[in-house]
Amino acid sequence: MDEPELRHLLADVASGVCPPDDAVRRLRRLPFADLGFARVDHHRALRQGVPEAVYGPGKSPEHCAAIVAELLGASSGPVVLTRADAQQVAAVASVVAEAGHEPGSVTRTRDLATVTWRPAPARPARVLLLTAGTADLPVADECRAVLGALGFAPTLLADCGVAGVHRLLASADELAEADAVVVVAGMEGALASLVGGITPAPVVAVPTSVGYGASLEGVTALLAMLASCAAGITVVGIDNGFGAACAVARLLR
Repeated sequence: MDEPELRHLLADVASGVCPPDDAVRRLRRLPFADLGFARVDHHRALRQGVPEAVYGPGKSPEHCAAIVAELLGASSGPVVLTRADAQQVAAVASVVAEAGHEPGSVTRTRDLATVTWRPAPARPARVLLLTAGTADLPVADECRAVLGALGFAPTLLADCGVAGVHRLLASADELAEADAVVVVAGMEGALASLVGGITPAPVVAVPTSVGYGASLEGVTALLAMLASCAAGITVVGIDNGFGAACAVARLLR
């Protein structure tokens, strides 16, 4: 339940459309629902402005299905399942269909998927999503799917890395007009500093595990982004496209 939904519920009670007992039943599920194996946080969207998401790895297909069903049944806001394997996606789809909910939108990245339901109303903010190389696209795809669920329509600029910096400079006008920019880069992670020196918008940098030997599976890019001489860059964890999308949502509230 988010703030608009809570205001709508209170207005319905005040106008007599919703009986107080029905409102109490709905509010009883705040702040969380205890499923035994998970405490599903229905209060997070109201508290943080970003709803709880379901992280697939480590959970059984049945656990994923039950948590998604709980989230879909208790509110009208967006629901996100991240890094789900084929079995988890199938289990969730079956339970969602049985409950009468619309099927989710599936974005596949390598062998995993990001699944979203009920995207938030469109937000007018201009968000750019840049990748240094084509190999960084799986992380960018996760970020783009979550941004879409949160109401943003990001513009993707792929393969803009510093090995051919003219490709980035061709989009200088778009960078100047952006409200937020997400930079997804592996190797030495230099693209985040370059973008941070061009645009006045908040920059969220995502190091990826893409790269040769000394890239250390993303550690080199992570440290480079943290040590950037372009002031004020926000850095999330390695391959964390989901976290970058949530950072944008917080920045642009």
